[in-house]
Amino acid sequence: MTSAGDVISVAEIASIEGRGKSVLRGVGIVTGLKGTGDSGAELALARPLAKIYEANGNPLPDLKELAKSKAAALVFIEVTVPASGARPNDELDVHVTVSHTATSLAGGRLFLSPLQGPLPGQGVYAMASGPIELEDNSITTAGVVRSGARIITPITMPTISDRFDLVLKKPFRHHTVADQLADTINALMPVPDEAEQLAQGDSGGAYAELARAMDDTLVRVTIPPAERGSPTKFIAKVMSATFSPSLLRLPAQVVVNSRTGSIIVTGNVELSAVAIAHRDLVITTVNPPPTPSPATPVTQVDKWTAVQTTSRASERARIQDLIQAFRQLDVPIQDQINILYEIHRTGRLHAELVVE
Repeated sequence: MTSAGDVISVAEIASIEGRGKSVLRGVGIVTGLKGTGDSGAELALARPLAKIYEANGNPLPDLKELAKSKAAALVFIEVTVPASGARPNDELDVHVTVSHTATSLAGGRLFLSPLQGPLPGQGVYAMASGPIELEDNSITTAGVVRSGARIITPITMPTISDRFDLVLKKPFRHHTVADQLADTINALMPVPDEAEQLAQGDSGGAYAELARAMDDTLVRVTIPPAERGSPTKFIAKVMSATFSPSLLRLPAQVVVNSRTGSIIVTGNVELSAVAIAHRDLVITTVNPPPTPSPATPVTQVDKWTAVQTTSRASERARIQDLIQAFRQLDVPIQDQINILYEIHRTGRLHAELVVE
């Protein structure tokens, strides 16, 4: 039996097809800038800014009256709606980026702006406004309005009737994972034997397997007839079903994301004997790895997140020499990623390298 810490749920490795995240978009104006906005002499800003004055009872007879303005900026606005959808009065973060010649959004405020669906003609789903917060002070032409979008039209996911498809998330796309996922779902409702089915007046059609792996990415789930009147409870049962990650039999992977600076190791990752010279760094790996002892303990490396199928320390030691050297020499994360690229390119990293 596994403990709560040794299991994962279906929702952690798969999502329901058609129920992914969606995006709302729009064009707005940021006001209150200290001379860093677009020039009021540019019609791209002057026209919508004049309409705002007019809508608030102060029409401008001539756009030239805005020519000296540098306190406003034309911006693109975008909101990501979660896979669960959104209901009226839900509040979501708004991402704002300069669309014209403004040099900084610092200190600005997004004026009330409508947000539409991603396709033309989909209508207004939310209104956005609020103070701009720079996420990175070195990038002044982009920012976020925390909880700045208020939903006014419900955004719901497609209705499920008799079946739905589960799509494995990218790091888990493998035939063995799809098979294990199908087995886990089928175990939720064991199939009665033939005598039981005949006793209930059924030839077996109603008790066909619930889930079937269609390929290495997709598992098709059929909702039992008794659950189709209100499938939400059954779907929740499927998505919360748990099993031991050791059953996944995942291939060894190193997943890197240059944008976020993350490196994740899954499975049993090994290195062939290799010498690495990178700037001031020199590393030589030893195979097999040494057995931990009080004199040479295996220490935790805070720049790496290890994800393994069991808790045996020996599995983490497969790449220990390289990780230990990174830690001791305080190698920047981007340099770590570059080194992994080169080791993989030479065939010395015995794992799939996944770049996100």
